[in-house]
Amino acid sequence: MRPVPCSSDMDFGQSNLFGYIEDLQELTIIERPVRRSLKTPEEIERLTVDEELNDIERALYLLSSGQDVQGTSVVANLPVLMRQNPAETLRRVLPKIREVLHVAGVEMQLTAAVSFLTVLQDESVSIHTYSHSFLHIILQNLEHRDAGVSNAWLETLLAVIEALPKETIRHEILNPLVSKAQISQTLQSRLVSCKIMGKLANKFEAHIVKREILPLVKSLCQDVEYEVRTCMCRQLEHIAQGIGTELTKTTVLPELVELARDEGSSVRLAAFETLVNLLDMFDSDDRRQTVLPLVKSFCEKSFKADESILVSLSFHLGKLCNGLYGVFTPEQHLRFLEFYKKLCTLGLQQENGHNDNQLQLQTLEQEKKYISVRKNCAYNFPAMIVFVDPKNFHLELYSIFFCLCHDPEVPVRYTMAISFYEVAKLLNSGVYTIQKELVTLLQDESLEVLDALVGHLPEILELMINGGENSGSESKLLSIPDLIPALTTAEQRAAASLKWRTHEKLLQKYACLPQIISSDQIYYRFLHRMLTIILTNNVLPVQKAAARTLCVYLRYNRKQEQRHEVIQKLIEQLGQGKSYWNRLRFLDTCEFIMELFSKSFFCKYFFLPVLELTHDPVANVRIKLCYLLPKVKSTLKIPTDKHLLQQLELCIRKLLCQEKDKDVLTIVKRTVLELDRMDISLDAFQKRFYENDLLDQEKERQEHLLLEMEQLEKEKQQNEGRSANVNDKMFEKKRKFICMHIVCKEDKKSKLVRSQSFSTQALHPKYSNIDKCSNKSSATGYTSSLSGMGKGCMLSFSDDSFRTRSTGNSGNATFSTSSSLIASRNSFNSADQKNNGNKESQSRKMSM
Repeated sequence: MRPVPCSSDMDFGQSNLFGYIEDLQELTIIERPVRRSLKTPEEIERLTVDEELNDIERALYLLSSGQDVQGTSVVANLPVLMRQNPAETLRRVLPKIREVLHVAGVEMQLTAAVSFLTVLQDESVSIHTYSHSFLHIILQNLEHRDAGVSNAWLETLLAVIEALPKETIRHEILNPLVSKAQISQTLQSRLVSCKIMGKLANKFEAHIVKREILPLVKSLCQDVEYEVRTCMCRQLEHIAQGIGTELTKTTVLPELVELARDEGSSVRLAAFETLVNLLDMFDSDDRRQTVLPLVKSFCEKSFKADESILVSLSFHLGKLCNGLYGVFTPEQHLRFLEFYKKLCTLGLQQENGHNDNQLQLQTLEQEKKYISVRKNCAYNFPAMIVFVDPKNFHLELYSIFFCLCHDPEVPVRYTMAISFYEVAKLLNSGVYTIQKELVTLLQDESLEVLDALVGHLPEILELMINGGENSGSESKLLSIPDLIPALTTAEQRAAASLKWRTHEKLLQKYACLPQIISSDQIYYRFLHRMLTIILTNNVLPVQKAAARTLCVYLRYNRKQEQRHEVIQKLIEQLGQGKSYWNRLRFLDTCEFIMELFSKSFFCKYFFLPVLELTHDPVANVRIKLCYLLPKVKSTLKIPTDKHLLQQLELCIRKLLCQEKDKDVLTIVKRTVLELDRMDISLDAFQKRFYENDLLDQEKERQEHLLLEMEQLEKEKQQNEGRSANVNDKMFEKKRKFICMHIVCKEDKKSKLVRSQSFSTQALHPKYSNIDKCSNKSSATGYTSSLSGMGKGCMLSFSDDSFRTRSTGNSGNATFSTSSSLIASRNSFNSADQKNNGNKESQSRKMSM
């Protein structure tokens, strides 16, 4: 197409005008196929069906007079017709389908095969009726000239055989099979017979199989066509399972030995794979005298004359080595190990068994084959560790493990990443030997490799930290110096890519890090990164994954100052953020807070900031808040949180009175009804909330244990100069005890008495006045307040800010951990604070 001239030089002469018309005509060519694809009125008339016809009449009309696409739709709808009106469908529709299938095309044939199988699975009719009506149609279409159609009907028949009674199978399938399997029949007929015999072997007793099926099996194993011999060879596994061990040794094994020496490579390959699958059925003598020589022959020929078997041999080598482990001599054991090592580097260097000229002129097909071989070796690596014994891993297999993890091809490294967890489990205490390879795979350039490794990353890291001899000591964290940089690099690479699912998965798995590395390392290297992702990432699942992981980090953070700083940032940057999208993510984060933390923690820090969003200018934020309000209300305890309940009711009244958006108002009314039906738990245990109360008190208890751990660390730092060894031992004992309660009881729903809970003042200065009023009305004992808090400052809190709630119930027991917490802080608390605590507890008892 010629370019359009500028307006200053435009010439409206006849020649130029005709040139533009030609250009327009060229453009109209694009639309012509679209016009031709539309239906003409005559075609629409032929496709129109009378609406007054019922389903059966319409089906018959379309099968008789309709077009092929309409007939195919009727066949696809056959299971529905069978459910609605089975008698009429069998009497009128099915004979018509049988008649149409004789001249039907491939699409209708494939649809019919699927529909017949669906009717069987739906059990719309009895198996006797099905075999009488449908089985003959299936058998008639088995030898269709199209191989795809024939295979579809064969799959349907094999599924039907499972449900048919033995007598029906004998008369309708087995007896005709004798003639179908003869050499005079077509190739397709003999191939179908092979697969049917493999299925029938498990339906009859061993003596019937021996008398009626085995002669046909031997005949087909010696067929003149290699396709038939290959197909029959692959069915020998099913036949062996049907006739038992003794007949397998005397009948099947000789046939396999003969087929393993066949002139056709595909037959030899089928014989080898069948031999490996039947290894468990042979005794040690058969393995030593028959199987082992065959396997050695396959291994020797695979590098020289028969490379076609190389890929299959590498895939089954792990199973083969472990299956023959008991019959190997030390020399044979070493030979097979060396053979495996040779396969692991195939294609990467010149092998002795190859011609140098051939290696230099490797075709693309050969390269693909060698990549598949190394990939199969990576797949079999855990089995080879069992073969050599994990104790010998470093000496025998570490160099190969290193090569596979650094293989130039992504599929090989991907397979190693998938099997890395299995390798780590097998090595157990020797897992430290593969730490460098873990870091290497975390830094791999391919995100597919990273995605495969991340699936079991928490379990792998746990084994890395606890798998060595000094299990449980913090010095273990220093044994993987490059782990934290590798984890941060992996996350940044996933974030920079377009594969957001990998990024989401990675962030979800990073929630395990509090059990792996220290709280300070998480705070400085990961926690702020999670907050940045929430604020800047554009993918909602990634933001939610980051929010939940951030909440987990906050849950296990051991320093009050760091916790309060993070909470402050969540409230300011998310809850009070300028973007409504950030405020929506704040509500998502609050959901995770309610899931992971105790009710008292949420009420202390997030209850009032959540209620502030009832005045949000964006309707979507208010809608999301309304959906969240029932969960928010479930965090309250009466009478302790009575003032918060009043605040909640006040906000709902304002929404009902002042809301102008119709959608929001509708959801508010629905939420009000749901809130009215809700019951609020009391400070004392109630039967209907018993399980939830137990979980909540366990969360509170773990929060207190974290405070104790922080106090112990402070004590250790203060006493660092005096009797360091004794102090280290005492601190380690206390730390282990507390960690055991925090980590080991995370997933246990243990039935304990309610402990005391966090009682700190809400962080943001904005809510200090509200809290002061609420303290006066409910006497909850929130005595400390925060003022002058900035975004970046590190806060210091007196220990009285974590004064626990008193339930006021004389029947409730108190935890020894709570008393020990108070005792450990006596050096920091003044007498006035103790008196205040006593007054608070008395006032709560009076209110009860």
